[in-house]
Amino acid sequence: MPAIRFQSVSKTYALPHDQGAFRALDDVSFDIEEGEFFGLLGPNGAGKTTLISILAGLSRATAGQVSVHGFDVQTHFADARRQLGIVPQELVFDPFFNVRETLRIQSGYFGIARNDDWIDELLQSLGLADKAEANMRQLSGGMKRRVLVAQALVHKPPVIVLDEPTAGVDVELRQTLWQFVARLNKQGSTVLLTTHYLEEAEALCNRIAMLKRGRVIALDRTSELLRSAASNVLRFKTDANLPWSLAQHARITGRVVQLPAQDAREVEQVLAQLREAGVAVEDVEMRKADLEDVFIDLMAGEQTPLEVSR
Repeated sequence: MPAIRFQSVSKTYALPHDQGAFRALDDVSFDIEEGEFFGLLGPNGAGKTTLISILAGLSRATAGQVSVHGFDVQTHFADARRQLGIVPQELVFDPFFNVRETLRIQSGYFGIARNDDWIDELLQSLGLADKAEANMRQLSGGMKRRVLVAQALVHKPPVIVLDEPTAGVDVELRQTLWQFVARLNKQGSTVLLTTHYLEEAEALCNRIAMLKRGRVIALDRTSELLRSAASNVLRFKTDANLPWSLAQHARITGRVVQLPAQDAREVEQVLAQLREAGVAVEDVEMRKADLEDVFIDLMAGEQTPLEVSR
């Protein structure tokens, strides 16, 4: 039995003023096996948060079924929710309690009492031990994010859902969080991660699904997705504009240009075009393709039909 199962899940929203319907999810199906570290990737508006909301029981699918360890998220909501520890994107907190009180209250929602040993372990593991008696209003954004993680884990759920957990937080928190979550995963916890930091997904996730406009366009082991990419990438810096023949294939970030190049012959062809166009380059290097290359290639592929019906 999979830890999470999405079966033909669709979600449609009615548009105002009789403009038809918007399909946020379109026949999404995949399983996440027990003990997996699974990545759910896609651009903004792809349907990731909608899928997480349905999994959490906060939204109802228009069609299809979602289950957690065999419990349907609609017909057996309490059982399914008990299996889940969800870290949301938003910083939602009660300003009237300190950190320890917040975690005790969260424990009570699941009928758990006298679990201070586990709360102490969470506080220590997430770098919150010295903030245990601090009021939630006094914490920085990064510290509030750590408390959200602790809240999600306070009932020891077998499935951990991390929805953009490191968005806008410092490097220290990212390292602390991933060390702790990786440890829980090694101990048997299933982890579902959504993130825009593709280097995190590449480093952490065994398997990845990519959504585009509500549809699954890729589902495979991370190693296989990387193998499908161009074998090498030529990287350099320049202050000049690239000729159009190169620019249309380039990933440009400020002065940094990255172009796919399979072999030495292609590298020389690119450099020759740059010389011909009078483009001066520096810091030229080759690297292996990464998950961001795969992601950009897939998202730039053929567009799916407009998800609006009348």
